[in-house]
Amino acid sequence: MTSASEPARGRPVPAPDRAASHQLLDGKVVVITAAAGAGIGSAAARRCLEEGAMVAISDQHEARLAAFASKLAEVYGDSVWSAPCDVTDDYSVQALIAGAADHFGQIDVMINNAGLGGTRSVLEMTDAEWSRVLDVTLNGTFRGTRAALLRLVAQGRGGAVINNASVLGWRAQEGQAHYAAAKAGVMALTRCAALDVARYGIRVNAVAPSLATHPFLAKVMSQDVLDELAGREAFGRGAEPWEVANVMVFLASDYASYLTGEVVSVSSQHA
Repeated sequence: MTSASEPARGRPVPAPDRAASHQLLDGKVVVITAAAGAGIGSAAARRCLEEGAMVAISDQHEARLAAFASKLAEVYGDSVWSAPCDVTDDYSVQALIAGAADHFGQIDVMINNAGLGGTRSVLEMTDAEWSRVLDVTLNGTFRGTRAALLRLVAQGRGGAVINNASVLGWRAQEGQAHYAAAKAGVMALTRCAALDVARYGIRVNAVAPSLATHPFLAKVMSQDVLDELAGREAFGRGAEPWEVANVMVFLASDYASYLTGEVVSVSSQHA
């Protein structure tokens, strides 16, 4: 029998209250791609600001970026800087890193959040669909990682890169061959890049969410599929974007000083 204080089996467990700030990123400059909107990137921007960071946010959607930057600046003032960025264009990525470093005087953390999904069987997938997902999700992460690492190495004061992967880099899901391949590539990139820069005291890690609930998902997956995926989670729900952002904050902070080349699963899925 279920007690009054124990949730019934199969009923979603509500998300807890947001964790209080502990200034884990005090004085650090964090750059985040695809940060406008209502997804993981925007949640990461808010959580980094709450933890004392100065944050450079970017997005391909200029109007949405400007609106979000203005909203953040109302609370955090000069701790917020923004610039449009298309991660499929290396010049745009380099300009973002250079602009953030010029504005704040340095960068300390790069969060490569930009990614593109979709649902398509390999029987129907075109070369263009495959290439577009990989160019944004994998190649874009490579461009951001490379640009940030070159700046961090030149600065000579360590730093961290956090990439947004996915449990689909490990697990199969129908219709997700392009996205899963890209995220598996992000995982491999993370592990190898970590070894390339370890001697400089720079850490490279990734998070691998299973299901983070935000409006963008409805554009690439049906509600029936989203409900099915949520039902597979041990908590019976997807993660709130800020719950994924909490793990990004940890990886960006000095508490993760001996952690590099790792992919941290942010998941409550059954084994």
